[in-house]
Amino acid sequence: MPDNSKHSRQPFGQYPRVRMRRNRSDDWVRRLTAEQVLTPADFIWPVFVKEGGAAKEPVPSLPGVNRLTVPALVKAAEQAARLGIPMLSLFPYVPKEKKTDDAREAYRKGNVIDKAIRAIKQAVPEIGIMSDVALDPYISHGQDGLERGGRILNDETIEVLIKQSLALAESGVDVIGPSDMMDGRIGRIRDALDAAGHSHVKIMAYSAKYASNFYGPFRDAVGSKSALGRADKRTYQMDPANGDEAMREAALDVAEGADMLMVKPGLPYLDVLWRMKQAFKMPTFAYQVSGEYAMLKAAAGKGWLDNDKCVLETLMCFKRAGADGILTYSAVEACALLKRL
Repeated sequence: MPDNSKHSRQPFGQYPRVRMRRNRSDDWVRRLTAEQVLTPADFIWPVFVKEGGAAKEPVPSLPGVNRLTVPALVKAAEQAARLGIPMLSLFPYVPKEKKTDDAREAYRKGNVIDKAIRAIKQAVPEIGIMSDVALDPYISHGQDGLERGGRILNDETIEVLIKQSLALAESGVDVIGPSDMMDGRIGRIRDALDAAGHSHVKIMAYSAKYASNFYGPFRDAVGSKSALGRADKRTYQMDPANGDEAMREAALDVAEGADMLMVKPGLPYLDVLWRMKQAFKMPTFAYQVSGEYAMLKAAAGKGWLDNDKCVLETLMCFKRAGADGILTYSAVEACALLKRL
């Protein structure tokens, strides 16, 4: 006959013995057992700088984001420093009359980025400054490199990128971010910086920058969208189908002297971010790009998503996937949200 005693029916205690929900029951235990923590030190704030006009000029496709004059940018840098944001990443808005086929405005002393870096360094020396190294804001056709016969020229572009990098170093930049995706540019730029006495300048390589459709609002902000027109950047930016190729790109950048690595865009490429961090164990960053930001704001504006909760959730996703930091237009907003927790 079957043994119907209580002991035989529940030999190991009440089912289930392991209850994962026990460590989710209260706020204090959720905070205690959290595997990742977001702080203002995780954020890099991308900002757009322009010359003249109103202190703040809204970017229509990026709600809450403005192009700032240099004085307004200095105030933004002061705010970021108070919040504990470690670094700003600067991007220029260049008027059409200053765009040329050779992108010479990119390295002209006294251009808007030069003025911005010098002003911030004088007023807020404790904050880090990163500046993009690429030609698309400065070039008449909107591509990231020099063009001939419809082809983007790799080696000739690198010569201009070196000039731009040296100009940024002279301005006082702390980190340069080559986002052009030309082959071999990290090593050439590193050698040029070192030879010119700028060995302290760090390089955050855009190692896996994909030919993504999520960059549209950014191109509005820097004024390159109309110049680019119907052209694309698929001959030098990465194919979204490829992950192994991103590892090869990162390995080359590491070998050429990169100090930090980046994946761009962010959320659609969390798998690449994870793989890169695991493979190289280096400071690795993700860029939550303009299209990601704009989609969230648009959905929140319709009432379809909770903006505040989604901002922090998406940023936490980057941390969980291995990011040491995140470039995000929500940096200041996220600092305020974290204070409420």
